[in-house]
Amino acid sequence: MSRESARALARLHLERGEPLGWFEPLYRQHRDTPWEIPWADAKSNLNLTEWLESERPATGEALVVGCGLGDDACELEARGFAVTAFDVSPTAIEMCRARFPESGVSWVVADLFHLPGEWRRRFPLVISLNTLQVLPEESLRRAALECILEPVEAGGSALVIVRGREEADAQGLLPWPLLRRELDPPEDMEFTRFDDYLDKEDPPVRRFRVQYRRLR
Repeated sequence: MSRESARALARLHLERGEPLGWFEPLYRQHRDTPWEIPWADAKSNLNLTEWLESERPATGEALVVGCGLGDDACELEARGFAVTAFDVSPTAIEMCRARFPESGVSWVVADLFHLPGEWRRRFPLVISLNTLQVLPEESLRRAALECILEPVEAGGSALVIVRGREEADAQGLLPWPLLRRELDPPEDMEFTRFDDYLDKEDPPVRRFRVQYRRLR
């Protein structure tokens, strides 16, 4: 599937007021051809592994937001974390279980905007990679960020990685890069790291790699 095809599918659902509605048909369409999904790399995200190598966070429970085909969740598991990973697409979760039948990751179907109540302030580490940039409006992205951060326990951390841009830059097409201010922490959290860099893609993409800590 080309990015143009994915964008057309996303646009159809956005026009219906279903910002997350396009993921399930996309995964269902590529149940047997997963590597045609634009973001499917069959390996963990390099921006995540670089952070894990530099920060070396203490192992414990971790939550992976929008886990897709599961590579990042399994990377965390391999490093000693007890991982819960969720996606809004039931087909994506089925594919994770099929790809990693021996994994101990807890694969869950869940909607970011309606997370299980028992996840509130539960996890020492929450990981969100490229989730916010598939949402078309700043207000929606801000609401999504609050949902991403809600499961972080007191003293715990969240890692959020997105495409970045300046105010003067064009918003472009999906994926939509974010402004720095869109990532400002809520009142009870703080930044502990904010990387603004060009990644190692060809061509390179500007990324914001942001680490948060919950103060209380």
